[in-house]
Formats: sequence, C-alpha cells, structure tokens
Amino acid sequence: MSTLALPPDFKSPVTAQDQEKVAAQYNIKIEPGAQEDAYLLLLQSAEALHRSLKDTTDFLHPDLAPVPTTTPREFRKLREAENPLNAWSHVSDIAAANPTSSLLAGRTVVVKDNVSVAGLPTTLGIPAWLHSKDGEYKPSNIDATVVCRLLLAGATLKGTAVCESYSAAPVSFTSATGSVHNPWARGHTAGGSSSGCAALIGKKAVLEESGAVINGTTDGSPTVELAVGGDQGGSIRLPAAYTGIYGLKPTHGLIPYTGAISLTPMIDHLGPMATKLEDIAVMLQVMAGYDGLDARMTPESPMPDQVKDYPSLLADFISTAKDKSSPKPVMTIGLLKEAFDFPGLSPEVRDTVLQNAREYFTAAGAEVTEVSVPMHREAPAIWTVAARTALADFGLASRPPGYLSYLPEHIDTQWPPSQEMFDHLTAGNPTIMNLIFSTDYLRETFGTAVEFKAHRKVFELRAAYNAVLADVDVLITPTVPTVAFEFPPSTKGGTELGDIAERVKAAVGLSYNTCAFNVTGHPAMNVPCGFGNGGSEGKKLPIGMQVIGKRWDDEAVLKAAALFEMGRDWE
Repeated sequence: MSTLALPPDFKSPVTAQDQEKVAAQYNIKIEPGAQEDAYLLLLQSAEALHRSLKDTTDFLHPDLAPVPTTTPREFRKLREAENPLNAWSHVSDIAAANPTSSLLAGRTVVVKDNVSVAGLPTTLGIPAWLHSKDGEYKPSNIDATVVCRLLLAGATLKGTAVCESYSAAPVSFTSATGSVHNPWARGHTAGGSSSGCAALIGKKAVLEESGAVINGTTDGSPTVELAVGGDQGGSIRLPAAYTGIYGLKPTHGLIPYTGAISLTPMIDHLGPMATKLEDIAVMLQVMAGYDGLDARMTPESPMPDQVKDYPSLLADFISTAKDKSSPKPVMTIGLLKEAFDFPGLSPEVRDTVLQNAREYFTAAGAEVTEVSVPMHREAPAIWTVAARTALADFGLASRPPGYLSYLPEHIDTQWPPSQEMFDHLTAGNPTIMNLIFSTDYLRETFGTAVEFKAHRKVFELRAAYNAVLADVDVLITPTVPTVAFEFPPSTKGGTELGDIAERVKAAVGLSYNTCAFNVTGHPAMNVPCGFGNGGSEGKKLPIGMQVIGKRWDDEAVLKAAALFEMGRDWE
C-alpha cells in the first residue's frame, strides 16, 4: 500500500462525500471521525499519486521506437474507386532505411488495423468519436514489434487493412467504414475480424488463379503480397477460409503481440496470411521470438536468434516427402471426428474436407486415421466462459491486465458506454453491447468462480488434444461451416446499419472449430481445400481446412499443409 505524506498546506479535490460515494457502491458505511479521516487521507493520497504521474513525460520504449525509413512516413485514404473491396484502411509506402536482413526484400505487406504503425492511426474499425475522447484518430508513436521486424527484414509496408468493429466480429460488415467484400464474389462475407487482410490477399489468389500478375489489376486498386492478421477466436483462420488463402494462428507466445490492441491476453495472437505456404514460413521466421515486453510469452518462447528456420525446415521436408521410395508414412493425419458433426456445418464443406483430406494426404504418402476428442464439443463453452467477460475488460474498457505490459498510448476509446454508443453498435455490431451487458450480468450472477473453473477446464481441454496429438502429427477439421455467405440484406454491401437479428444470426457458430485453439494455445492454420457453390448465382467460393499441431510444433502444421498440396498435385 502506498501512502503519500501530504504537506500541511496541501488541498485535495477529494472530499468526504467522494469517499462516502465509493463506499456506498458496496453498501458500506464509514463511521464519522477517526475512521472517516483515515480512509479519506488514503484516498487523497492515491489520487495525488495518480495526478502527479499523469503530468509526467511518457516513456517511449527504445525497442518500439519508429524504424528509420527511406522516406518520411505518410499515409492516405483511398477513393472508393481505388478500394473496390473496401479492404484498405490507410495506404502508405514505408521501408526501412537500414534493413538488417533480406528475408523479405522486395516483398509488400499490410497489417491489420489493430496493429500500431508509427505515423499511422490505428482505427480498430470504429468511428473516431468512439476511438478517442476528443473524437480524433491519433497517429501511433510506436512500431509494433512485428512491424519493426518486418521492416528490418526488408519488407515494404503498404499500409493497414480494415478490421471489424473493435476487432471483434467473425463477419465482414461491422467496420465503421462499411462492409469488406469477398474477392471471389462481391456482396459476400470475407470473414472477420481480419477481413481487410483476407480480402487483399484473397484478391491476389483470385488474380493468380486467373493468370494475372499481382500488380496487373484492371481496377486501378493497389495490391499486396503478405499480411499480418490477429486472431482471438478464429479471426485469421475464418477470413482465410472464406477467401481461399493460408492463415496461421501460431502457438500462443511464439509471435509477440506487443503494440497490437488487445482483446484479452489469454487468447491474443498475431499471425501471417498469404497465398503461398513458403511465404507463411518466412513470415513466421521473421516475426517469431521473445521481445522482452510481451507477458504472453513464456520460457518456451525462443529468443530471436533461436527461432527455427521454418523456410528451410519446410523445404527440406518437401524434398524428402517427394521421395516415394520411403516405405513408411511421412506423417500421420488425424481427422477429428467431433469437428465434422456440429450444427450449421454444410454437407458440402464436410464432404469436401473429408474427401480431399483422405485422398490428398494418402496420395502424398501419409497415413490418415479418424480420432476422437469428445471434449471438443465443450470447447465453445469453455472459450466463452474463460475469455468472454475479459473481452469487455481489456478490449472495450481498456483496463490494464494486472501484469507488466506496454500498451499503445494513442488509443483512448470511449468508456463507459453511452446511449449513442449503444445505438451505433446495436445497428452495426451488437456483439459488443452483448459483451458489456453479459459481463455485468454474469459476474453479478455467478461471481468469478465459474470463470476460474473455465480456466481450469482450459488445461483439461489442452490435455485432451495433447493426448490425441501424441499418436498423430496433426489434427484436421473444417475451418468454417459454410462457404462465404451473402451479406444480410440490411447491409446492402455498404455503410448502412441494419437489422440486429440479421447481423446476430449471420455470426452464430462460425468459430465452432477454431476458438478452442485460442485458449489451448495450439498452432492452427487454414489451408485452401477446394471450392463449393454459394449465393443466389451459385458462385465458385473457397472451402477451408484447418490443420492443428502440437504446441511449439508449428513446423508440423506447415509440413502437413505441404503434404496436402503435394497430394493434390499428384492426384
């Protein structure tokens, strides 16, 4: 306990009435006299300490200082014609003046708009009046750890991509800037919350399939090769599945989250998104490793100079796997039984993932078997109870996590909620208001005991997956239950805010197979698996397959994806 020795002439703005008001919240009455005077002095002391620190100069950690660049950092907003998918948030052209490696030399990258880039605003997909108390988007004064590492590896940062409201929606029609369109079919979801990243990289996939080059677009819109998304319940993998690209949620604690806006530390992940598996591997190598700032990292997190050479591991594996003279299966693949039978899973997605997984992995020399983790059916409930109320604490109210952390100082979101905030979010992203209301109700009803129980159940769930992964190299599930669906009619593919029932229904059940691995920390990646038909016009739309590996064995996920690719080619 800290008690400030106040000078005799000190006049505090804190009064006995303030103290009574605080105590009354807990139905506590403080006795007048010595008891009241003592508690008032303690409250005045705490207020004085906070006020004195408030007026001091803030600290910019040298490891997060903006990377020196070849040109001044500038950004612009695109005109509608330049941004047909509504996927770009801010466009820039930032390159390090003195890169320390050439791993990403000549490559272009975009980051989700919840990742801090010095000189650029970080909008979180919310309007300016919700973003800060003065109603402005403030530019960041830091480069997030991953941004620093990408720039020093030679990448050119082309800007930030739209993310969903508060970075908390599995669909792509909640952002303050309007709906993000799927590049395979306008008017269809691109998934969320890394919607802009997926749409931009998915556009590259569309161009590649059509035989176009990455910078050969006909609509005049800028393109990009690589992206960094964020994932708390599936927000990298879901949009990757809908847009037909690779999206990796790495082992929790492998890639630093420092400089990205948290929803809650237990489930926060950053990860790479790309059209090619080799690009996922090199981005993972560049971004991974302990940074000394992120408490999500553990003694198992490698130091930067000890990060595995994922590109070499992948290349060596592919070379060995192509040797068909080997008599033993290259890998053992487990089809997770419970993941292929849940409400909302379309027969088209189920059958495509099952059939292609069996055929392509077998063709590549792997052994495919069915495995069962009955507790997988409990995973959505465990994720919800363990993390949901904390989402309101960290992601919305911006409360400190209780351990040493470095949170970007340019974010100062509105709190507490107001009627204006309620009206806006009810029309745009009712999930957020539900988080606020349900957090208060659930904690008043259950206290924190059930949350703590859910945390203990996370360890049980992790052990259940570990037990099966002791006998197989990876697990396979569908990523999302359907192909990309059309936007609810009320959204009209633009910035209109519409029917709450439509928006709630559209998001239900999308993260059934993905959320578990955010709490257990296992690496999981979406792999393009095939195509289905969707929408009123029967458009060709991607189907995603999720590959899950042992914790800290992210290379096994990459290797399994490579086997799937090889098997598809051989078939």
